[in-house]
Amino acid sequence: MLTGDASLIKKMNRSLILSTIIEHKSISRAEIAKVTGLNKATISVQVSELLDHAFIVESQLEHKSLGRRPIMLSINEKAGFALGIDLDKTTITFTLADLGGCPVHTDVIDLPVSNYEVIFDILSQQIKDYQSKCEQTHYGLIGVVIGIHGIVDTNEIIYFVPQHGWKNKNLKKDLENELGIYIYIENNANLCSFAERVYKHHHSNNLLSVSLYSGIGLGFMINGELLKGYHGYAGEIGHMIIVPNGVPCSCGNSGCWEQYASENSLTRRVCQDQQILDFSFEDILIGLKEQEPTILKEMEHFIEYLAIGLNNLINLYNPEILVVNSELLRLYPNAAEELKAQLTSTISHYSELLVSEFGKKACIMGACALGIQKFLGVSELSLTL
Repeated sequence: MLTGDASLIKKMNRSLILSTIIEHKSISRAEIAKVTGLNKATISVQVSELLDHAFIVESQLEHKSLGRRPIMLSINEKAGFALGIDLDKTTITFTLADLGGCPVHTDVIDLPVSNYEVIFDILSQQIKDYQSKCEQTHYGLIGVVIGIHGIVDTNEIIYFVPQHGWKNKNLKKDLENELGIYIYIENNANLCSFAERVYKHHHSNNLLSVSLYSGIGLGFMINGELLKGYHGYAGEIGHMIIVPNGVPCSCGNSGCWEQYASENSLTRRVCQDQQILDFSFEDILIGLKEQEPTILKEMEHFIEYLAIGLNNLINLYNPEILVVNSELLRLYPNAAEELKAQLTSTISHYSELLVSEFGKKACIMGACALGIQKFLGVSELSLTL
């Protein structure tokens, strides 16, 4: 049995009411009582405080029937803004979202180098600019979440970023000292899975998201919580060995999954086949569209190796929803069906497998959503775009 003092119960009730308002977008006090089971007096007190703090706003529902028009409650979307940041290999993407989770502005900045101090200065200056843009709102910039394509521990310290060669960087502390604002650091694959749960699959209690880009990352949501492991290093599934003594990997092992089923690995193999050093991801998309035989053959191998790893994940985790996040597969016809066709084991069980609609936007939308959740203090968050 969950027990607690009055302040804890009040906090839990507030979280439940606010989550309900966000999920329904517009809802009356009476409907909140029906949905949550809370009594009207509790709802009245909590709603009054939420209105006083500008978290929510009131409006009257338009209808033609006789009688009093009900007063509807909704989140005050313009009370403040969350900043999501995707720190990738060659670019940093910044997206500002309102408290309803809708993006209102995006900037993409090219990275000239991997030097930590240079990138820190870029981040610091851009965040300051966003603070300035938001200062006229009630709460201003309510939080910043940075998605890292690397290993982040439970204290939000960056343990390793292979793309930039960073080790043991406390970007959170450095930025907070510089800016005086809450900064959250999270692994990009975790943010991708969070975006899927918050924006697309609100009621899925077991959601697994596999991100395929430079490497392969895993984000797993259980009962609305990210599965991170003891130190926070869970999810480095790209280094699961699927081919003993196979292609050498930067991690020190050989035959890792990401050497066969990441988008980078596909580009590398096509370059080898075509004997062209500068064959790009866009060239692969053109080749697929034009039905180029070599690229179609490599796509078959890519999906085959991807299915091997997915089968292992399904057997390990038995997910309800399995989302594959890949810009390549998003643009490749029947990708989900081709994957399902290779997952034929009578032992493996999952309810739904699909290719993410977000593509490369998943990380940054998850970052915005996490910033909103942290600020509002809600345990459940359901947003729509």
